[in-house]
Amino acid sequence: MARRSEPAAGCTADDRGLVPQEHPWSPSILAAAVRVTRWRRDRCFKGGTGRTYGRQRTLGRSNPGRVHQANLGGYDALVDVHVSLVGRQGLAAEIYSQLRGAILDGRLRPNAALPPSRELARRLSVSRATVTVAYDRLAGEGFVTSRVGAGTYVSPDAANVAGAPAGAAGALQPRPLWAAIPTSTAFARRAEFDFRTGVPDAASFPYQTWRRLMTRELHSAAAGAGQPGDPAGERGLREAIARHVGISRGIRISADAVVVTNGTQQALDLLARVLLKPGDRVAVEDPGYRPAHLLLESLGMRVQGVPVDSEGLVAGAIPGDARAVYVTPSHQYPMGMTMSLPRRIALLAWAERHSAAIIEDDYDSEFRFGDRPVEPLHALDSTGRVIYTGSFSKTMLPALRLGFLAAPPSLHHALRAAKYVTDWHTSLPAQGALAGFIDEGRLARHIRKMRALYRVRHNKIVDTLARDFSASLALIPSSAGLHVSALAKTLSVDEVDAFAEAAATAGVAIQPLSMFAAAGRPVAGVALGYGAIAASSIDEGLRRLRLLLR
Repeated sequence: MARRSEPAAGCTADDRGLVPQEHPWSPSILAAAVRVTRWRRDRCFKGGTGRTYGRQRTLGRSNPGRVHQANLGGYDALVDVHVSLVGRQGLAAEIYSQLRGAILDGRLRPNAALPPSRELARRLSVSRATVTVAYDRLAGEGFVTSRVGAGTYVSPDAANVAGAPAGAAGALQPRPLWAAIPTSTAFARRAEFDFRTGVPDAASFPYQTWRRLMTRELHSAAAGAGQPGDPAGERGLREAIARHVGISRGIRISADAVVVTNGTQQALDLLARVLLKPGDRVAVEDPGYRPAHLLLESLGMRVQGVPVDSEGLVAGAIPGDARAVYVTPSHQYPMGMTMSLPRRIALLAWAERHSAAIIEDDYDSEFRFGDRPVEPLHALDSTGRVIYTGSFSKTMLPALRLGFLAAPPSLHHALRAAKYVTDWHTSLPAQGALAGFIDEGRLARHIRKMRALYRVRHNKIVDTLARDFSASLALIPSSAGLHVSALAKTLSVDEVDAFAEAAATAGVAIQPLSMFAAAGRPVAGVALGYGAIAASSIDEGLRRLRLLLR
């Protein structure tokens, strides 16, 4: 073996060959490529000898013959550029063209290192001169720069010419219904005074505690063999959720009834797959939660809006052929009223008469600021027609995408199977962390803390609307959740929409009730959330709104 010389500055024992060093290139797609160490050792010896120290390490099969293909990963840890010369002519021009394309479409970013010409030549089974010609051409056109003793790098100026990769025009087209389903733009614009609904106070979340719990779950002892989990969710979390809703909402369920989901939206998706078929009619509140309506429509359901009044969903207006009803009885979204007990009983009776399902979305009722807690529909159900869905997006963070549903025994197997074929299971580390968060009492403590903060904001908005906006807005009574709504007394739907747009220009984000319409006539009014705005900012935000109404 050749004599080892002193390592160059910045090189490690691994670079000297004392520890086998494997460069993190990805293997070739068409043939397993040799992972080499020679270039690193040569570079790291003063006056590199060009000799190989020890045997090269390999992955997979050996590669006889000419490969003409390589993945150039490892130099820029964020990309993995593929070069293929299979069946190509003009090899230097082909290498130039593919590297130039990778630079232009951003796969190779400014200052990313290219592999040494010797090693790229080895990978592609071409002469080093062929690669050098390609590199020289790229350098001549300003795409790359060479640094003596350091290598070849993408020019910093490449950022000025890089653009989106060009693709084929697209012979494949989606089903027409997707053209009519928009993606959300509700949070596209930042706002100095943010009164948008459905957003909790992210700044008050106990990140340090959550980080500790997540770190624990990511240790090898907790991760175990790294195998997929139960589609219904980890047993410990399902037991914790069953205890939590039993105490906080008076719902008596077992862990077997719980399916852990990626938020309420997936819970509804699973239930639609299990209970409904394309063409079935589903009744929804109008106005109501539009993403749920769009989901059902995308699955081929006929979505029928049902009006709401001061007592909630009008049960008598539900069409007789509806197979399911999606409802938010504890805090109607977006109007804010609580469904009265007579209306709840009427809804349960309707479902029994028509052999229909009720999907109860209890999305933010943990935050109640007055009156006694209202029992969920699920707690009044004696025939197993109510499926209860809950979310941790309001009590914790929407970004966590954690929710659950609780269903009667007759649906357990089907829901587990539907979850399995959809995405197998929700993230296991997040499930473990949430179980710990609940079992340690952290969730209950966080809810108590946030309930006190939200009560102050709720009362401030309600009092200000009653005092300063009484001529233009009629407040809808509400004592729960993260938002309140008000009906316009004199403004039309179009005028309220224009008012909301003007408010956005003034730095105040509000939502007109018209954006929640299902199929009926839009309602003229506004919804004001208080999860994302500090109590100290509410007065100024409302002052700006008041000026716009004059």
